[in-house]
Amino acid sequence: MTSAPPRGIDERLRDTRARLEDDIDVWVATAGHAGPTGSAGAHLVPLSFLWDGTAFLVSTPRSSVTGRNLLADGRVRLALGPTRDVVVVDGTAEPVDLADLAPGTGDAFEAKTGFDPRELDEPYQYFLIRPRRVQAWREANELRGRHLMRDGRWLG
Repeated sequence: MTSAPPRGIDERLRDTRARLEDDIDVWVATAGHAGPTGSAGAHLVPLSFLWDGTAFLVSTPRSSVTGRNLLADGRVRLALGPTRDVVVVDGTAEPVDLADLAPGTGDAFEAKTGFDPRELDEPYQYFLIRPRRVQAWREANELRGRHLMRDGRWLG
């Protein structure tokens, strides 16, 4: 435990935006219903991402559990950072076909992540994840004030 005072909202926003810009990987939690749709219940995987200032871009095989879950139900939870400096994002994912990516986005994704799903034989699906809620905290003393975004709007 630390004795450092809790960060104010301005500092938390700066720290969170820096993490969104600088981090490369994010934990992605999805849920689906086991059954004929092919979804497989709750699932958690690390994926590389590109943050464009308003949304995350991730890519995963269409046939993966994560891909199937996101195609069936776009609700998603993301987690960045270590447990003592975490950012948690609740959002909605929408599939984006390669042909529908804005010019240069595929190249920017590759440059940021070191991974280019366009060059793989297995069909990968891009997903654009729009945050609806963002929380950030380090220790228990920062649980109060952890909400940085609500209903898709940054606070502060």
